[in-house]
Formats: sequence, C-alpha cells, structure tokens
Amino acid sequence: MGQNASVPSLLLIEDDDAIRTALELSLTRQGHRVATAATGEDGLKLLREHRPDLIVLDVMLPGIDGFEVCRRIRRTDQLPIILLTARSDDIDVVVGLESGADDYVVKPVQGRVLDARIRAVLRRGERESSDSATYGSLVIDRSAMTVTKNGEDLQLTPTELRLLLELSRRPGQALSRQQLLRLVWEHDYLGDSRLVDACVQRLRAKVEDVPSSPTLIRTVRGVGYRLDSPQ
Repeated sequence: MGQNASVPSLLLIEDDDAIRTALELSLTRQGHRVATAATGEDGLKLLREHRPDLIVLDVMLPGIDGFEVCRRIRRTDQLPIILLTARSDDIDVVVGLESGADDYVVKPVQGRVLDARIRAVLRRGERESSDSATYGSLVIDRSAMTVTKNGEDLQLTPTELRLLLELSRRPGQALSRQQLLRLVWEHDYLGDSRLVDACVQRLRAKVEDVPSSPTLIRTVRGVGYRLDSPQ
C-alpha cells in the first residue's frame, strides 16, 4: 500500500463477507486502493506488512474485537481509524472513540458516506500555510504539520492535530462542539459531540503537563473548548 495523494490506500477489517465485498467494490470505484481482512489478527498482520493511509475497522470481529485492534494500533501508530458500528447510541461508540478512533460510521453503511468520511479524515493531514504558534513549552509548526513539547515531537493522529490547529487559530476564543465538528470532522449536520470530547481527552493526555488539570485546552462550560496560553 503506502501513501499516494491521488489514490488513497485503505485497510478494511470486516468479518461479514457480504459487507466486506460490497464496501471493497464501492470504495474501489470511488478511487481508493483497498486491502481487506476478515479478522483483527489478519488485519494487524496486513498492517505490519503494508502501511495504508487509513483503516476502516468493524467493531464486532471474531477473536480480538475492533476495540482491542484499535488499542494495539494506537500503541505504535497514529494512522487514522474509522469505526464501523451497528448503533450510533451504543456504548460501542464511546469505547471506540476512547480506544483511539478518529470517527465512526453507523451500519448499514453507504459507500458514498464512508468515502466522504475517509476523504475528510485524510484532508486533516494536509499541509497548511507556513507559520507557527507557541504555547509555553508547546510549539505548533503549521508548515511542517508537527507539534513539539519541551523540544520533543508529539505523535498526534491527523484528527488530534487538526483539532489543535483549529483551536490554535483562535487563541482564547471558545469554540462550541458543533463548530469543532464542522471545522475538524466536516460534519455539517447536528453531529455527535462525543467525537469532540473523546478527541479532546486524548489530545490533553499528550499536550498537558497534568491532563486532569488542563492549563492549555480549557473546558468552557455550556459552550465547548478554548486554547489558552499558560500564565
């Protein structure tokens, strides 16, 4: 596989033969290169052999489930992950997001909807205008798309990086969860605020000195979040 701007490469991990075949065909028609696996173990093996641009991961898998696959990937890799889940109001969504997923799509999955979500996630890693911002020991380099803390590179997922960039463009300004859904996830509808909250939680774990007492990414009650420079 490997990254290619014009032909994104995907790893689809889905145990249902009919769904896997239909999504593979649909995504291929949409211009992606798709490798598939029917189990979490096979998916992790493929990931070691080839590096896709993005992983589409079913929650309910035989053997190790999608949550555990997601956790194992996140231990060593920040590749974007989109979950396939059966119910939008299920605890599966929360557990999946806390495991490190960037987004989720509810079954039954429409190929065009999944394609739009995939392309939105991949756009989060695109380079931006050349400038940087410093928040204490945290340095955000927009042109290089890197973040360092105390001089060391932080390993952020594309979604975590995009969230931090959007907050850093408006220092001291509170952004609502719905604003962040539009800016980061490109969800124009009344989206799921759990995406934002879970991503903020993961981002704080990486950028804050004490994640439970954040001094950078502040919660604004009844609104959302803002990025403050530490005093």
